[in-house]
Amino acid sequence: MVKKAGKAHTAKSGGSRSPGASGYVLALREALAAGLEAIGTFEIGDCRVEIAAGDDSMWAVVRRPGGGGIAIRAGHATGGFRRIRKRKAGEGEALHLVAESAAGRHRFSFGGSGDDLRRLRVRAWVTPTAPLLIPFLPRDLYPLDGDDDPMGATGRVEAAQRGPNTGLVYLTVEEPAFGHVLYVQDLTRLNDYFRTTETSPIGRVGGEWPELGYLPPTPPQSGTPPIKPLPAGEETAMSDAIIVLRDLGAASEQEKARQFVQMLGEAYAALDRPPIIFRDWVSRAEATLRDLDQAPAATCTSYGHRYIRPYTDAEYPDSMVQMTVLAAIHDFARWSRQPEPLEAAFAAGMERFYDPDLKTLRRYLPNVGEDKNADAVDSWYLYHPLRNLAHLALDGEDWARDLFLRSVDYGIRAAHHFAYDWPIQYDVRDFRVITAKRGDEKHGQTDVGGFYAYVMLLGFELTGETRFVDEARAALDAAMGMRFELEYQANLTAWGAAACMRLWRVTNRAEYREQAYVYLASFLHNCEIWESRIAAAAHYSNFFGTTALHDAPYMAMYECFDSFMAWERFLLESGPELDPAARTLIAEYGKYVLYRAWFYYPDALPADILARDIRNGHIDRALSFPVEDLYADGQAPGQVGQEIYGAGAALVLASRAFHRVDDAPFHIFSDHLLAAQETTGDRAIGLQLTGTRESEALLAIVRRGRRRLPACHVTIGDGEAIRPTYVGHDRIEFRLPGDAHVTLSWKSP
Repeated sequence: MVKKAGKAHTAKSGGSRSPGASGYVLALREALAAGLEAIGTFEIGDCRVEIAAGDDSMWAVVRRPGGGGIAIRAGHATGGFRRIRKRKAGEGEALHLVAESAAGRHRFSFGGSGDDLRRLRVRAWVTPTAPLLIPFLPRDLYPLDGDDDPMGATGRVEAAQRGPNTGLVYLTVEEPAFGHVLYVQDLTRLNDYFRTTETSPIGRVGGEWPELGYLPPTPPQSGTPPIKPLPAGEETAMSDAIIVLRDLGAASEQEKARQFVQMLGEAYAALDRPPIIFRDWVSRAEATLRDLDQAPAATCTSYGHRYIRPYTDAEYPDSMVQMTVLAAIHDFARWSRQPEPLEAAFAAGMERFYDPDLKTLRRYLPNVGEDKNADAVDSWYLYHPLRNLAHLALDGEDWARDLFLRSVDYGIRAAHHFAYDWPIQYDVRDFRVITAKRGDEKHGQTDVGGFYAYVMLLGFELTGETRFVDEARAALDAAMGMRFELEYQANLTAWGAAACMRLWRVTNRAEYREQAYVYLASFLHNCEIWESRIAAAAHYSNFFGTTALHDAPYMAMYECFDSFMAWERFLLESGPELDPAARTLIAEYGKYVLYRAWFYYPDALPADILARDIRNGHIDRALSFPVEDLYADGQAPGQVGQEIYGAGAALVLASRAFHRVDDAPFHIFSDHLLAAQETTGDRAIGLQLTGTRESEALLAIVRRGRRRLPACHVTIGDGEAIRPTYVGHDRIEFRLPGDAHVTLSWKSP
């Protein structure tokens, strides 16, 4: 028994004084002061983990000599636990316990690993003896001072779960100097609980210092609460907490962000992940082009030109929409080596968006309906068409170069006017602010500066003018200090990270490479790194999706594939200096995009789960255009509409993931970005994947048209032969390490 003397300290969170303490905090304080009888102990690095039972809770108490600790509530039972017995520990376990309570039978699993990044895993299950109603369960994570007092430790919460995103809380225990703690609840493993109780884990991980961690969702209480019990005799997972500890302090936001990425990478290795399934994005891209050309609901004619509707048979032509789809068509046409007439048709109409008086592109055409404010522009909307124009210009499109150069100076004027701190929306004529702050009333469009910087660097690449580099530096410098408040819109944050890496390459100033971790950490904070099986979500995947905005309830296809493109550029710019955890997580994001994005298409979903009340236009399952919105909490997909401006997704994914091989009857599909592709013989090719050994890559040999697949041989490294995991008439699949150097050879069919 270890007994500690309690001290009366006031807890602090982010520098603010705590208004009080709950009974659960006070009870833990009292129990630790009185001493808990240890059931078992084990070590993780220099930390000692003590497992003990209190009056109503099972605890894992982690202590570092002279450095404080944390307490994790493994389970809670009214009336306490009895007949606690040890079971043989399984793989990865240090201790396995079985206990009983008034509610039923409980199992607990404890394990740990690591020296630098120490990882503790605490799991709990319950098998009720009778149908079990759960009106409330307390949070499970408490920082401790050197005397085991949860009210004595001071520190701050750096980040916590936002809405449907990963169930995490990232905190710093400053006094005593325990270091950083990343707590992740693997929500995937708790789906049975959510479905049975008809609850949702949205926004359930966080808390107020010092009572943090996971607050299990319970039915709302009232005079007549819902009655959704856990079934008697069936075991249900109640918690799967992964806690990563690091004692190295971090003074700067850049280092805190880097450590967050490293610790999340450590936690990710323990998370449950869905298997990857090959997707034929080439056929989806071809269907998309056909529907863009032939479906009356997809386009309209104005001023003698064809324009894309943002949603199926809804909304007015829009310059961002036109350029987003146009650029995707361009990339696919370049990949397929076949000119696409739609590219020229859509390009011909872009000039009509240009305002010669303001010398900028406008959002709408001059004849937009009176139900729209033709002068209102979202800050990011001004720059997104410029990025795509610069992309086409760098690929030799003179019309795009001309339009970019005529428009970009207005974008610079806007940046100067707002001192690189953009509002949500303003009047394009005079910069009058229409909407200053986002929903939390704290900030405007915080990540526009990063996106602006990327556009400026494209301007530098296009012209060689150093003023564009100066603009990029000014914008990225202005965004420093935002920490985990940086993200406004997911794709903009991703492009900001790419801008940091590019600016580091241009200037050789390491602070921009380090600032990239702030953008990456903010992006990852807004990802859903769990797989929901709640309601309609049982029919699609949300794993490693990102919510469209910092506070959005859904994932959106446009932000999904635009972020995919940004992280492609980021990896190509990064080089060997990139932290391995960052490389792993970005590679995993990309491969799950290629799997998960398929579910945005209505024909990939059951018709009866699609929304009936639709905000924009209608949903046509026969058209190969994605719905805008998928929800982790299982709401009906497609409530916002079927976004034609997301139609570029299939074209982008096909042109990035499928690789042509001259004179071969197949394409190569890789769900990891290729850093290099080199022909090494008449029927041999070398490939270098950009992931890490910790990630698994899917490589497939996919037949072209009706041509027969040849016999293929794949080796990695110095000649290790890789056996296929699937062989069919249309493709042959291989599973490889994410950093593999691959040699593919084949014989004539």
